[in-house]
Amino acid sequence: MNLKNNQKSPPSGAGGLVIINYGAGNIQSIKFALKRLGYEAILSNDADEIRKADKVIFPGVGEASSAMEKLRETGLQDVIPELRQPVLGICLGMQLMCNGSEEGDTQGLAIFDVDVVRFSDGVKVPQMGWNVITDLKSQLFEGVNENEHVYMVHSYYAGLCDETIAETDYHVRYSSALGKNNFFGTQFHPEKSGAIGERILKNFLEM
Repeated sequence: MNLKNNQKSPPSGAGGLVIINYGAGNIQSIKFALKRLGYEAILSNDADEIRKADKVIFPGVGEASSAMEKLRETGLQDVIPELRQPVLGICLGMQLMCNGSEEGDTQGLAIFDVDVVRFSDGVKVPQMGWNVITDLKSQLFEGVNENEHVYMVHSYYAGLCDETIAETDYHVRYSSALGKNNFFGTQFHPEKSGAIGERILKNFLEM
């Protein structure tokens, strides 16, 4: 899976790979992970450029309500749900794709029909470090075994739902990945999850 020396070009007529740059993302670590796989990504908050992209990555770190406000400032809250190409939300990006979040009483993009809630009182938060993913149900996890370890950093989670494509147990079972049509989301950080994370990113990029 060493693709470092094989630079990937976007398909003819496509807009390449775009990482949404809205001021709330772990963009550099994602760019480095993609570069290790041989892909160059464009950073953009331009609606037309995002619409024309071949693939879109929607990152996110930080607090939900302030991140959503940044989306609104650029009008991207209306653009993202209408995208037709494969879209991957990562961490807070995935959470913002849900109906809403208890964090800051935030209304989400309602792509995934599930709410984001805080871990119960008494549970150490954030969950920070490695945990396993199970019940894998999507082409996103092609070639990934059950109970592989991925890297987590979060205090809120999406519950289990019809769109759950991977589960994790941290005092409660929750959705560590979601999928619906062309939209995918991972609560974990594939860009920080070693070879397993690279395989998941590669699966997404090859959709």
